[in-house]
Amino acid sequence: MSLFHAVVWTDHRSAQVLEFDKEHVVEHKIREHRHYTAQHGSEVRDAHVFLGEVCDAIENVGEVIVTGSHTAIADFRHYAEKHRPKTAARIVAFEVVDHPSEKQLVALARKHFLRHDQMTGSAPLN
Repeated sequence: MSLFHAVVWTDHRSAQVLEFDKEHVVEHKIREHRHYTAQHGSEVRDAHVFLGEVCDAIENVGEVIVTGSHTAIADFRHYAEKHRPKTAARIVAFEVVDHPSEKQLVALARKHFLRHDQMTGSAPLN
């Protein structure tokens, strides 16, 4: 099921993607896969694979809020803008938050999207 709104909480090793509407919440969890090699830059490749998987999870979502620590958000934003510009264009906000619960994340996102939709004249949450 693909819904119109989503909120992502991410750090550098895991991400929680919550797609939602007024009645439903669909959760996707993504974990970084470490592949230790002697090659230079294996950590960078691991990070790119992880960030790519997060982008894949929100690829068909209309509007997205990305949350997490300042550095995790900055890294995700940089990756998305450089490697996934179509996905980056659907990200409407970045919010620095600690480790919220699923309910807190959805509440934060619903509040934001309600305000965002009212300002842009978009359709309300379905």
